[in-house]
Amino acid sequence: MSIFTETKVIDQITVSENGIVLYREATRILKDDEQIAQTYHRTSLTPGQDLTGQPANVVAICNAAWTDEVVAAYQAQVAASQIQQG
Repeated sequence: MSIFTETKVIDQITVSENGIVLYREATRILKDDEQIAQTYHRTSLTPGQDLTGQPANVVAICNAAWTDEVVAAYQAQVAASQIQQG
């Protein structure tokens, strides 16, 4: 009898130039320890965003990347964009 299992892993974390952290979670379906399917879910986090509930390795990257200067620059960029649109 075959055994099916599902595993989830963060397989990619990227920090963009303006401090946005993007990560990809892979969900892998295994049959008798051999991968038979895989899907991805992508998430983006903006500098200063609440990290409650995020994976620990992603939080560690955010905490390293989101210096006070990065958060301030991102907030200024968003404010400037809103002024141009409004």
